[in-house]
Amino acid sequence: MQNALLVIDVQMAFAQDDVGGAARSCRQAEQNIAALLSLFRDRGDPVIHIHHHGVEQDDPFHVTASGSVVQPFARPLASEPVFIKHGGSGFVGTALETELRDAGIERVVLCGATANHCVESTTRTAADLGFDTIYVCDAVWAYASTGPDGVEHDAEQVHSTTLSTLHGEFATVMNTNQVSALATGSEQ
Repeated sequence: MQNALLVIDVQMAFAQDDVGGAARSCRQAEQNIAALLSLFRDRGDPVIHIHHHGVEQDDPFHVTASGSVVQPFARPLASEPVFIKHGGSGFVGTALETELRDAGIERVVLCGATANHCVESTTRTAADLGFDTIYVCDAVWAYASTGPDGVEHDAEQVHSTTLSTLHGEFATVMNTNQVSALATGSEQ
């Protein structure tokens, strides 16, 4: 099965949130994303980048804002396609589906930020479009959130809930080591 790695929204706005002390999950996510990038690049499997550009001037992801810049470890290579989105899913308003279909991609492996926003949205859309989806649980992260009812959810709860709502219905949830074993044919 032909695989592609989708690296979603690994941009400086999140690094700035982290420096600002935002409560987040999965501190090893960036290290695992870097490992996935190396794995896919070494194997010659497609790597596709999806970046968010906010439309409002004061959006930290606006193209003119420092937050829209890609984090250095996740910079695309010249040969790797980049899709710019303005909403949640990497498929909406982009040619991502066409790119994947034209390349014969059947399975997408998703990582990036954030677990419960754009990576989740892209995962759900990919599944709805018929792609086999793998959501890499330790190569995404989430932030704490307060619901409309005032209930506070810590970052680990948000992360865990996202995994539980995706697994088995919209994706197969795997960790980085499992994806590596799958890619190299050494899965058990």
